[in-house]
Amino acid sequence: MSGLPVVIVGGLHADARRAAVERLLADVPGSVVLHHDLATAAAGTVVRTVRDAGGVVAAGETPLVNDCACCALREDLVPELVRLRDAGGTRLAVVELWDSVEPKAMAEVITSGGLTVTGVITAVDPALVLPCLGNGDDLADAGLAAAATDQRTVADTFARQLEYAPVLAVADSPEADDEDRELLRQLHPTARQVPIGPGDPAGAPSALAREALAGFDVEAAAAAQHPACALLPAEADAHGVSTLVWRRRRPFHPERLYAALEDLTCAAARSRGRFWLADKPDTLLHWDAAGGALCVEGAGPWLAALPDAAWEMVPPVRRAAAALDWHPEHGDRCQHLVFTSPGLDRDGLLRLLESCLLTDAEYAAGRDAWRHLPHAFDTLLEV
Repeated sequence: MSGLPVVIVGGLHADARRAAVERLLADVPGSVVLHHDLATAAAGTVVRTVRDAGGVVAAGETPLVNDCACCALREDLVPELVRLRDAGGTRLAVVELWDSVEPKAMAEVITSGGLTVTGVITAVDPALVLPCLGNGDDLADAGLAAAATDQRTVADTFARQLEYAPVLAVADSPEADDEDRELLRQLHPTARQVPIGPGDPAGAPSALAREALAGFDVEAAAAAQHPACALLPAEADAHGVSTLVWRRRRPFHPERLYAALEDLTCAAARSRGRFWLADKPDTLLHWDAAGGALCVEGAGPWLAALPDAAWEMVPPVRRAAAALDWHPEHGDRCQHLVFTSPGLDRDGLLRLLESCLLTDAEYAAGRDAWRHLPHAFDTLLEV
């Protein structure tokens, strides 16, 4: 492989993350770990360390950029990786992200800098998955904010870290039970789960080391997170954990859905997907809930709302996703929401969701009438 292979290892579960990094150092001769410690940002700097299996080989500081520790990381990361590449002798660069840094942004920064990301791994302790998903505290209150303006929560940050990575490095946690492991599986069923363990027999590298060099497609990973074509979990029910997939074509009544938001948000540890409102038939809306908090935002127009000439500007993966599920009347407009949680009240959740749709009479009134329904989401969407 030409150039310097780079693997990103992240996650809020610091002990699991460090164990995964140590496993890679032990299994890949000539590997080094680059880490930016954002915990020192309060003092005005970010501490950078480079180490190999023998210990720290270089250390330095980089100043904050616009009072943002994560911005400083972005500015410093690529030059340091380029330095390692140009110096030669490094077989694998392991970028160990600080606790709340999300891998998507860093993968895109590294790739745009002309380097090759060969893997993205999120390290997870199964026993901590539900506590993290249920933690609606702001990162700032937990001492994990990456900038003074960081408004993320522990729950939504953990959810994005988990769902972006195609590989999960799973710690052998004595506290984890079958429910914990099943919750992890249902939250990200397409992920390759790899135990953080020793190398394979006869000196072969561990499965984790193989995944670190397996290859990673930054554009495909971004598409998989876009609400229009995200690969959402499928129906499941095992070990006390359920995933409910709810799909309908009829639009929501904006006022009834708005009134039900709190109950829907608290119905599951994690819910996500896309939906449409009768009064905003051209806008694809993104649903993203974790930790008892919901984020609803516009994600651009539905393809059915675009003129034919604009379709050429849409990524092929989105056109393909829409074509697979095209409706003769509504096009790609749909309700596609997924709820995952232990102890999920499936029947109650189904009743609540159905009650938020337009009634037969409201639906029959047609789109001109729908546009005059109460615009209950305007404040939430800052319209």
